[in-house]
Amino acid sequence: MAQLLENYSLKKHNTFGIEAKAKYFFEFETEEEIQDFLQKNDIIDTEYIILGGGSNLLFTEDFDGLVLHPNITGIELLDEDEDSVLLRVGCNEEWDEFVEWAVNNDLYGIENLSLIPGKIGASPVQNIGAYGVEVREVIENVEAISIESKDAVIFSNARCEFDYRNSVFKNEYKNLFIITHVQFRLKKKSDLKLQYGAISKELEAYDEINLKNIRKAIIKIRESKLPDPEELGNAGSFFKNPIVDKEKADKLKAQYENLPTYAVNDMETKLAAGWLIEQCDWKGKRFGDAGVHKDQALVLVNYGNANGNDILKLANDIRKSVMFKFGVKLEMEVNAI
Repeated sequence: MAQLLENYSLKKHNTFGIEAKAKYFFEFETEEEIQDFLQKNDIIDTEYIILGGGSNLLFTEDFDGLVLHPNITGIELLDEDEDSVLLRVGCNEEWDEFVEWAVNNDLYGIENLSLIPGKIGASPVQNIGAYGVEVREVIENVEAISIESKDAVIFSNARCEFDYRNSVFKNEYKNLFIITHVQFRLKKKSDLKLQYGAISKELEAYDEINLKNIRKAIIKIRESKLPDPEELGNAGSFFKNPIVDKEKADKLKAQYENLPTYAVNDMETKLAAGWLIEQCDWKGKRFGDAGVHKDQALVLVNYGNANGNDILKLANDIRKSVMFKFGVKLEMEVNAI
């Protein structure tokens, strides 16, 4: 049931575990509830944010506005043929629980995205990705409610303008649409991508290569590098892997032969942000309750009582040192509010 709350704590709604309060907090469970709320409350000129699982947010102060929190769940079969299924998934379903559901139902396409934190609704916004797979490869449509017109809108894959950790929902349409459902087309037949990272090596420990074992292997790899937000506040990868022109990458590679590089196209190369940060000697460093994780330099953590500005200062200091040493600009994957 929809409800509007005042002076609401957001600590449990962000994976950094930062204490911040929202002046107003509106939670709803159906498209009709949010459309009714928007018809009665014209919020387009007021300060508001749309908040899912908070796995990509860093609150640096209390939010003196309205937080909209969709709580729409469910997995529905829309279409099926001999090769694939089309699924409609509620925006507040946990991403990793959906991956587990797909694996248990022998559906291919998202197994490499196991253990990524966050909700279904955030997956197209971020175009989440891992181990050579991006969610745009399986998204058919994104369903949303326009805050301005109050109408239901369907975005085709092309209209989402997906790019590396990016989409139209982070740019032109940022905070203008509330994603309610995402439609995924998953395959019934094997289409595995095992060449990225340490997946193949980890799978050597298993008798058989199948969906469940791939998921187990990826979970093991991720758990060895990434802390559980339930135990140690974090938002996963804090920075994007930077993309530079090939000439710049080749010069860096000549200077630092261990630098991991990944060709994006003939003109651009992706660098490993974690490696760059580690070379600047940040890995495992702690400043009060804000720190860099001991096993993965790409992850900034809250050891208990850090505030958002503590984390943000650390992030900015890291960016400056990477720019000074390598001449490479790091972009934050996390949104500071």
